[in-house]
Amino acid sequence: MHGGGPRPCVAHRTRSPRWHGVSPRPWPYAPAGASQAPTRSPSYRPEKPSTRPPDYSADRTPATSTRSTPPRTPCSASWAGSPAALAWAPLIRYLDQELAHRPRTAITRTRHGDLVAVTTSDLIQRFLYLHGVWEPYLTAWIRGRLTRGDTFIDVGAHTGYYTLLASRLVGAPGRVVAIEASPAFHTSLTEAVQRNACHKVRTVNAAAADTARTLTFYLQDTANLGNTSAVQPKTSHSSFQIGALPLPEILSPHELAAARLIKIDFEGAEAFLMEGLAPVLGNLRPDVELVIEVTPRSLAKQGKSVHDVLEPLRAHGFHTYRIANDYDPTSYPSAVRRPAAPECWDGPISDMTDLIFSRVDADQLR
Repeated sequence: MHGGGPRPCVAHRTRSPRWHGVSPRPWPYAPAGASQAPTRSPSYRPEKPSTRPPDYSADRTPATSTRSTPPRTPCSASWAGSPAALAWAPLIRYLDQELAHRPRTAITRTRHGDLVAVTTSDLIQRFLYLHGVWEPYLTAWIRGRLTRGDTFIDVGAHTGYYTLLASRLVGAPGRVVAIEASPAFHTSLTEAVQRNACHKVRTVNAAAADTARTLTFYLQDTANLGNTSAVQPKTSHSSFQIGALPLPEILSPHELAAARLIKIDFEGAEAFLMEGLAPVLGNLRPDVELVIEVTPRSLAKQGKSVHDVLEPLRAHGFHTYRIANDYDPTSYPSAVRRPAAPECWDGPISDMTDLIFSRVDADQLR
C-alpha cells in the first residue's frame, strides 16, 4: 500500500472499464426499464428527478407491503440537494440532536418503501427516521448492482436495512441470506422481514469466523447500536456470546455459488471472517462483488491488519474501491440526490472505511 489518495489502478487514468466476464449494471439506481414515475397524491409533491426503485410488489404479500409514494420523512422535501438546502442545515442538525436526546419510537418507511421500526436514540435508526435512508452512497451503489434473480449475502445484517433493500431488488426469483450475531438484533431483523412480507429471505443467528468457536461481542455505546464489536473495549454497556462458523459452513453450496453481492460488516472481526472465506473465493461466480467495512484499529488489537483482509481478495483478481460515507446529517439530502461512485483505491487505510472488491478494473465502479 502506498501513500496518497484515490488514483487509478494502472498508469493511465481515462479508459473504459474492462469487464472480466461481468455485465455492467445501470448506475446509480434501478435496472433498465424500471418505472421512474411516482404515484401522485393530493398531499405529496415528488422530488425531481424521481429515484424510485423498480416495482416488485407482486413479490410480496399486498396486505403488508403495498407500494406507496416515497416517504414523507422530516428531511425529504423537494429542496433537498438544492442550494436552498444549505439554509435548512441548522434545522436538520437541530432535529438530529432533539431526536437523539428525546427519543421517539415509531414505524417509518424507507425511501425504497420498506417499513422499519426505529428508536431515534440510535444513530442508524435516527437517520432512517430523518432521511429514509442509511449510507446513501452505498445504498445507491447496491441499488444499481442487484437485479431480479440475484443472491445477496448480508453478514452483520443488524436490524435489516440492507436485507430489506436487497429483497426488494432481487424479487421473488432471487434470494437473500441475512446473518446477524446479536440475538436482540436478529429478533428485530426477523420481525422486519415478516413486517414487509419478504420472500426467500433466510435469517441466521450466528457469527462468521475462521473456525468453529464461540465469540463474545461487546456493545460500547447505546447511542450507536451498530457498533457492537468482537473487540473488547475499555468499558462496555453489555455483552453476549454466540457460536461462530466459517461463512462457507453457514451458507449452503447453492447460496455461496450463486452470490452476486456479499456485504460484510463485522465490526473488527473481518480478518478472521476472510480466513474462513478465502479457501472458496475461487469457487464464487466471476462477477461476484464484496462490500467490506474494515476497521484498522480493531484489527490491530487482534494482531491483524488491513493487509490480512485485502491480500486474499487481490490474489483472486479483485480490485479495491473506496466508497465514501459521510455521517453528518446535513450531508444526506445532497448525497441522496447525487450519490458518488466508488473510486479505485491503492492508498493507505488508517480509519474505518467501506471498501468494495470487484474484478472490474476501472477508475470508478459504476
